[in-house]
Amino acid sequence: MIDKIIAHQAAIRKERPLSPFEMFLWFFMRVSGAILMIIAVFHLLYMQFIIPGGVTAIDYSVIIARWGDPVWGFFWRIFDLLLLVFGLSHGSNGIRNIVEDYIHHNRWRTVSKTVLYLVYVILIAMGAIVIFGFRVSG
Repeated sequence: MIDKIIAHQAAIRKERPLSPFEMFLWFFMRVSGAILMIIAVFHLLYMQFIIPGGVTAIDYSVIIARWGDPVWGFFWRIFDLLLLVFGLSHGSNGIRNIVEDYIHHNRWRTVSKTVLYLVYVILIAMGAIVIFGFRVSG
């Protein structure tokens, strides 16, 4: 059963040549994966070992201290935005590939990808608003 599904997917992929946009997205998956490895591991190590008390001590005051710092605040906001953008873009592109592979009816594929793109844009916008709209009062 699984062999038939894999053979069917391989046949579909062979029928459709990759467009320049598809080639770009294929390359983007590799580059964004490498970038995510670097920034996510840095984020993990920083939060675990640099923050006093480790991850159990992360709360609202840690974010205030990071984003409100006059020297490093802008760096942390850009870093958090990059983590959001690369993570969400990489994951959304993976879901787009799954939609391309498993939804065969053109109308449903278009609807699925449209919903995916709308959710992607809304989440990026919400994240950017939180990151750059956050004001440290004090």
